[in-house]
Amino acid sequence: MPPTTRPLPRFIAEPPHELEPYGRWADRLAEQFTAACAAIEGDLEPPDPASIAWHPERTYAGRIYVPATAPAGEGLEFFGHVSLVREESGDPGDFKAAADYTDEIAAQNPGWKIDLNDDVIGHWRGPGEAAGEITLVWGEPLAPGGVAVTAELGDETVDQFLLGQGERFTLVALDAITGLGVDDLFLEVKLWSRRGQPIATESLYEAG
Repeated sequence: MPPTTRPLPRFIAEPPHELEPYGRWADRLAEQFTAACAAIEGDLEPPDPASIAWHPERTYAGRIYVPATAPAGEGLEFFGHVSLVREESGDPGDFKAAADYTDEIAAQNPGWKIDLNDDVIGHWRGPGEAAGEITLVWGEPLAPGGVAVTAELGDETVDQFLLGQGERFTLVALDAITGLGVDDLFLEVKLWSRRGQPIATESLYEAG
């Protein structure tokens, strides 16, 4: 194979080891997430912990990220994540939580085929002036028949998630790549059928 003009890292995060927190662990994460929701400016009430929809965790650069969504009132939704470090003893520590809210929700957009949320969790510096954003992406398919979700830059798959018992997914991938001497690259998320056919493609930069 000749040298590539797009030396991009692929599959930079560990695969999920737990699909959804439960029990006391879910309660502990909910404390962090609801506190982040309560800190948002405005009159929004933090969500009931029982209403939080947790997404599969992913580990990147030594931190575990557990994304979440929750109702935020009429036509609104909280979205964000809790991140932490697993100490050598096995105990979790260094908890951090981020949350925001949106009025762009699936219930008001019947044309959506994938419900997406995203947050930048790091930055990448490539050769020369190349740069990009490490982006956490989470959501769930709204179109039936999907068995896998991929994150793609141009024609390259840079992360993937196989849908299992739950329909929610989490991806970690580079986005907004500039400075490679080619057109800027922006992440797209694709939903795939069992026969390997694309069911839907969504951008992080436009409603579905």
